Amino acid sequence: MLKNRITKQILSVVLLVAIAVGWHMPAFAVDESTGAAPSKYFSAKKVSPKTRQAALTYKVNVENYQGANRVRVWLPCPPSTSYQKISKIAVNGNYDLKRISRDKQTGNKIVYVEWKKPKEKPELTFSFRVKRSEIITKNFSTSEGQIPSSMKKYLKETALIKTSGDIKATAERVTKGKKTSLAKAEAIYDYIVENYQRDPNIIGCGRGDVCNLAITKKGKCADIHSVFVAMCRSVGVPARDIQGIRILPEKSGDITGAYHCRAEFYQPGYGWVTVDPSDVLKFMLKEKLTLNDAKVQQKRDYFFGAQNENFIDISRGRDVRLIPARTKGKLNYFVYPFAEVDGKALDYLSQKNLKYKVTFQEL
Repeated sequence: MLKNRITKQILSVVLLVAIAVGWHMPAFAVDESTGAAPSKYFSAKKVSPKTRQAALTYKVNVENYQGANRVRVWLPCPPSTSYQKISKIAVNGNYDLKRISRDKQTGNKIVYVEWKKPKEKPELTFSFRVKRSEIITKNFSTSEGQIPSSMKKYLKETALIKTSGDIKATAERVTKGKKTSLAKAEAIYDYIVENYQRDPNIIGCGRGDVCNLAITKKGKCADIHSVFVAMCRSVGVPARDIQGIRILPEKSGDITGAYHCRAEFYQPGYGWVTVDPSDVLKFMLKEKLTLNDAKVQQKRDYFFGAQNENFIDISRGRDVRLIPARTKGKLNYFVYPFAEVDGKALDYLSQKNLKYKVTFQEL
């Protein structure tokens, strides 16, 4: 009894001193079952998300059309979400057929245009307006329930996102002792930031071939986030990658080379949490900084649970089914314009015969 009273008196004195000198407790939620914050990246701070508005325009043309019976072009059409509003969608050109469809499996909207025996160069312009909000998902839940059945599809393999073999063994090692989806995702995020590198020599966003990446540990954004998704899925955490494009800090400009992707994992009882370890690695490479640098730590803290207002979601998913179907197979992912001439796919990265330019104007 005496010991308890003394302890309470000491605690009271400590509290009074803390108040007097201006100390304060950090603002984080505590899991009563463990007595710990749900994540080191947690933040209960209320922040007003930043926003931007812009008009984007795609100009597309096909060069090798002479003598063709049919030329086809597909374009991903960005979705409206809780943090992104799309309006004033317009498609213009000298095509013979146009349609806009939605794939039920991925939710992707797809613009399709077709030319039949074109006599002049196939050309089209696709434009839309976007109001984009910064994503801030950092006030994670302190408890987790069961994964809903609707999320089970985000645990499956795709052609290049494998969830077995070396990638699964690594994920199990990295997440050993972690009980929750949040704790596992955090451990995987940290592992990628600490062990992977950005490879600027890769064309485009990368293929996202997880088996190869597990060996090289180098890649672009689609590569890095494919690894994150694969590792999460292999240990039972629903995850997905989202392809998009960035608008520049300036008021207008050419963003044809600004394609990017991010990733999300699902925390039961909270929802989707955005992550971008690729941008942390890109910042380190660009600024020639190490993990211990305070600026890198700031980026690392931000991109677990946040994405800035410059990023525009374009499409989701892998092994993407086009509508109407392409002549053969599915697309690895769908963010660039895609075209066929008489059933032969054109290279959308080299722009040798399929040419396109993406520009934006801030509103």
